[in-house]
Amino acid sequence: MLVLGIETTCDETAAAVIERAPDGSGKILSNIVRSQVEEHARFGGVVPEIAARAHVDLLDGIIDRAMREAGIGFAQLDGVAAAAGPGLIGGVIVGLTTAKAIAMVHDTPLVAVNHLEAHALTPRLTDGVEFPYCLFLASGGHTQIVAVTGVGQYVRLGTTVDDAIGEAFDKVAKMLGLPYPGGPQVERAAAGGDATRFAFPRPMQGRPDANFSLSGLKTAVRNEASRLAEITPQDISDLCASFQAAVLDSTADRLRVGLRLFREQFGAPNALVAAGGVAANQAIRGALFDVARQAGTQLIMPPPALCTDNGAMIAWAGAERLALGLTDTMEAQPRARWMLDANAKAPAGYGKTRAGY
Repeated sequence: MLVLGIETTCDETAAAVIERAPDGSGKILSNIVRSQVEEHARFGGVVPEIAARAHVDLLDGIIDRAMREAGIGFAQLDGVAAAAGPGLIGGVIVGLTTAKAIAMVHDTPLVAVNHLEAHALTPRLTDGVEFPYCLFLASGGHTQIVAVTGVGQYVRLGTTVDDAIGEAFDKVAKMLGLPYPGGPQVERAAAGGDATRFAFPRPMQGRPDANFSLSGLKTAVRNEASRLAEITPQDISDLCASFQAAVLDSTADRLRVGLRLFREQFGAPNALVAAGGVAANQAIRGALFDVARQAGTQLIMPPPALCTDNGAMIAWAGAERLALGLTDTMEAQPRARWMLDANAKAPAGYGKTRAGY
């Protein structure tokens, strides 16, 4: 099965072709990603109108390159998948409309993919992990712990009640004057800092639920920074290191609770899976290894290039759904908001925003 995947939910314009074998294994034939970081850097964050226009300008060429690199023609495709949300609605419209046009012209099945489901299923492409598994999904707009029990079968065990982890990283970077994109800049600065200098809180630590909260921690960083008469580069590194350490401790605690809730409801997970752009943070990866080891399970993380937004994850999610006979009509709607767990309640401020992860 050959599937073209299109991703335009934020500021990466991406297209990819994957091949799904009858045994359920997958192979990436092409994966082209064009980041718009340069276009948005001077604004300190993503400008939705600029992102949407860039998708219009870039997408056709990126799809053409993905098809040529895969060495196939549109007539050979078994399906066309596009991220239909959640995301910046202008960009989502561009990708979904393009996929509809390709599907209509070539009489090919269309799959409107939930961007979050694509992250959730990526480890089945990269590592062949079997259901059920516990997913830690962390990006610029989302922080969730999810039980993944099958394609289209997700139960949210915990979520952020305010800022997502990537969003908090990005906002801390901005308040400290670090360039965009902020998440990787904080990680870089933290590498040369003293994580014990500032005693930041560990939000939600010890609570019986698996929810996250980052807003108070972000405020604590601002308060400490404001007390410094003149912030030096070493101060910035120490603030970033102390902030990141607090995030690591809080995340580890929340995941331990999430894994306990998973076992109570679904039995032992086949893996703890980390997905989303924040999973590219090496310090967070190290903390997740410790959590998985203590829980007696394996940690699975896609390569960093497949943690951030890309077309291969959309194509793979499309292929997984196609294998079950799940397709969409030309009436499929773009969505700015789209919960992964249909039974979960949306927290305040839910929606996709952009951080450096």
